[in-house]
Amino acid sequence: MNKTVYKILTLAVLPIVIIVLTVLIVNSVMKPIKFENEKAKREAVAIQRLKDIRTLQTAFKSEAGHYASTFDSLKMFYRGGSITVDMQIGSNDDSVAVENTKALRKKNPKITAAELLQLSRSGERLVFVIKSKVPVKDTLFNNRPDFCIDSIFVIPFSGEAIGMQTNVKQVSGVPVPLFEATIPYKSLLCGMDNQLRINLDADRKDTGRYPGLMVGSISAPNNNAGNWE
Repeated sequence: MNKTVYKILTLAVLPIVIIVLTVLIVNSVMKPIKFENEKAKREAVAIQRLKDIRTLQTAFKSEAGHYASTFDSLKMFYRGGSITVDMQIGSNDDSVAVENTKALRKKNPKITAAELLQLSRSGERLVFVIKSKVPVKDTLFNNRPDFCIDSIFVIPFSGEAIGMQTNVKQVSGVPVPLFEATIPYKSLLCGMDNQLRINLDADRKDTGRYPGLMVGSISAPNNNAGNWE
């Protein structure tokens, strides 16, 4: 091969090699960035579902004294159950109502909310709180027109079921109901770069963290915190 041909081939091939190398370098730099961006989008959807499960479980426990062990129980509770809420009658800004109520309670310390309600309905100006039962469906998530009870138990982007467990643990001799709901990254990040996902899982395990998203814990009370909080 003479020098002229060599120079021509070099001039022709070298730009292509440079372009290919540049593309490979850019892709290697952008790959983890794209991975993190997509991961953040998916986590946002998954976290909302775990928050919704926590809200339902908290309401369920307030009525039943324990957490629901199955998603079917939570669905039934949402669709047909009720929760106890505090309803205030009168206003604390009404000084007359406040004084009237104080006088009644002083005169009869055992007066019940039902008796106060009866007096209030008869025209007495009072301020007090009564407990009332309201349907769960009319109370929780009613400001979310797109809320769907069936979808919150499904891992987004994979269609698999969210993991959920319950337990009762003795804490200082007192039985404490616990629950946890989990979404592993292996399911949440399906279809994304598998090696980067494997690296993410390994990093989480090496630092003693769950390789995914979790709310609550069946190992120890944690105030039903999410591991993203």
